[in-house]
Amino acid sequence: MELPDCVEVLTGPSPAHSVIWLHGLGADGHDFEPVVPALIRPGLPVIRFVFPHAPLIPVTLNNGHVMRAWYDILSIDGDQRQVDLQGILHTRELVNALIEQEKARGVPSGNIVLAGFSQGGVIAYMAGLSHDERLAGVIGLSTYLPDRSWLAANRSPLNLSTPVFAGHGDDDDVVPSSLGRTAADALLAAGYPLQWHSYPMPHTVCPEELDDIADFLLAVLR
Repeated sequence: MELPDCVEVLTGPSPAHSVIWLHGLGADGHDFEPVVPALIRPGLPVIRFVFPHAPLIPVTLNNGHVMRAWYDILSIDGDQRQVDLQGILHTRELVNALIEQEKARGVPSGNIVLAGFSQGGVIAYMAGLSHDERLAGVIGLSTYLPDRSWLAANRSPLNLSTPVFAGHGDDDDVVPSSLGRTAADALLAAGYPLQWHSYPMPHTVCPEELDDIADFLLAVLR
């Protein structure tokens, strides 16, 4: 499988830990590149941050306009979203290939965190919690679970105890906070050790959230 183009930021030489971070709809791999300095804490190992670019595809919801997207969104009705599950599963395979690339570069799967914002967070949940090797952590930001039944049927026993960070803005008018909370509650009910964080912000990230993510990375990668 051909790997997506990626932006990479290393915090030092010879990293043995990686964070694969997927952007949201219409953005690209540069979107979260600037947050790396805010995530560095004393005690963290050297990390390779990998920010892949989503492919350019027509998005039905946006009148078929071609943009970077991890999967097609067919329609939105309030809290309901009709999405292309096969597109999500195709991107899941891309993420698996990125994980394999990190392993080939000397980073064991147990030292890899999978993170994502909005659409990218959907992939982080669906790919990370179904991955067949244990990961260090999963981060879902301003996101939701589009198909809980698929994840329940395909979740990986090795990642049932993987720490999960879920963050969401109370004033999010793109992915309502209720969707993020519903996803978090479903994962908590399934037994995942999930941390829920809410912030007074719209569909974005804020300094307080970045501080909490930095603490999470320190805990799971130290």
